[in-house]
Amino acid sequence: MTDAVFSGGRFRPGTGGETFDVINPADGSLVERMPIAGVADVESAVADATEAFGDWSRATPGERSAALTRLAARLDSRAREYAEAETRQTGKPIRLTTEFDVPGSIDNVSFFAGAARHLEGKASAEWDGVHTSMVRREPIGVVGSIAPWNYPLQMAMWKVLPAISAGNTIVLKPAEMTPLTSLMLAEDCVAAGIPAGVVNVVMGAGRQVGEALISHPGISMVSFTGSTPVGKRVMELATQSVKRVHLELGGKAPFVVFDDADLEAAAHGAVAGALINTGQDCTAATRAYVQRPLYDAFVALTGELYSGVRLGDPMDPATDLGPLISVRQQQAVAGFVERARGYGATIVAGGEVPGGDLARGAYYRPTLVTDVSHDSEIAKDEIFGPVLVVLPFDSDDEGLRLANDTIYGLAASAWTTDIFRGLRASREIQAGCVWINDHIPIVSEMPHGGYKQSGFGKDMSDYSFEEYTNVKHVSMDITGVARKPWHRTIFTEPTT
Repeated sequence: MTDAVFSGGRFRPGTGGETFDVINPADGSLVERMPIAGVADVESAVADATEAFGDWSRATPGERSAALTRLAARLDSRAREYAEAETRQTGKPIRLTTEFDVPGSIDNVSFFAGAARHLEGKASAEWDGVHTSMVRREPIGVVGSIAPWNYPLQMAMWKVLPAISAGNTIVLKPAEMTPLTSLMLAEDCVAAGIPAGVVNVVMGAGRQVGEALISHPGISMVSFTGSTPVGKRVMELATQSVKRVHLELGGKAPFVVFDDADLEAAAHGAVAGALINTGQDCTAATRAYVQRPLYDAFVALTGELYSGVRLGDPMDPATDLGPLISVRQQQAVAGFVERARGYGATIVAGGEVPGGDLARGAYYRPTLVTDVSHDSEIAKDEIFGPVLVVLPFDSDDEGLRLANDTIYGLAASAWTTDIFRGLRASREIQAGCVWINDHIPIVSEMPHGGYKQSGFGKDMSDYSFEEYTNVKHVSMDITGVARKPWHRTIFTEPTT
């Protein structure tokens, strides 16, 4: 049995009074049984983080950078171990964890090791002529972060790294279903020389442990990645003590294909962009709008490519697509497709739970849907599964209007060989990331975050420091004059 809490530099059994089984969604087998954390563990973790904050916030940028550099090297030496743990707890194909999740996470560490040395404020100057002003960036304090189950290691990194490289300490709550790599990360932080208490992990139920963390008076900032409805609850709780909030929430990414697009590139991009992580990605392509001259050819080619995607054992390097995270999620995805069938949708490919050996897991075949309206449930709501809906449009204006007709605004892409169309799409689509002629790639140097009900604030890049630092203006008199000219607005020299 694995401990569910890493706090103050050591593992501890959770005090929640219950156990939680981490299940391999590929076959339903038990991966780990864990005694979950309780409210008392949140108290201890926040206390450990608070104690560590004083020294860590005063560590030099060079010291923090060196510790993160050591962490990157340690993670690199354990890359295969991390990839296998991530695959077991999520069902991700080992090809995805070894080529995307783990190396991307290590690159994040390396980026923030460098970024830690570049936390700059505005240069000193005498803006009013009689005071020297400077701007300091200072850590906020103890950060309470809640990460999702779809990218457990990467999302843990996106929470932990900007926080601690800026001098904060953190208490991270991973999703109950996928805590293993977050706990490994916390242990490796200490092994790399990051002081005990800087990075703490508590694994427990969201409604109990998560809400206790958000509401704790010792938490100065909350960062949450997850669904929009839960994000609203996080904001509600955080407002009670006026905490800073960073939210990365749901998405329904449009994939806009203009009639001059490279058809082969667009179809391959749609398959990769829609099926990444079995579609359990809030930036995944979920609704393709294809200009009518290319519509039929796009549907035919994409459907053909969908039918060739290989489902199988996630540990097999030949597997393209793994299971969904759970049978519950499998049923939710299947429900969207079956309801769409009921109102006349055409299922071009997939649309079923596979049989045979795969029936033991939470698999669902990659599904391509046409003949639905833009206002239908399957085209409007976040499905979080391997389902792509394709709809036609006529004019450029219509395509961009449909792309923006959503409560979400996390990511989007546009496909065209016309630079002016591409620039227009990048300007007018309301999303935090707009790809042109690609969909999904991210890099540590560039920010990630949403518009509208996809949340606010940025992960990765130097822009993330805006979330995790306080900006302080320091103003110093340079005249040495006791009676300043502006004092006359309050009182004048006495007359005699």
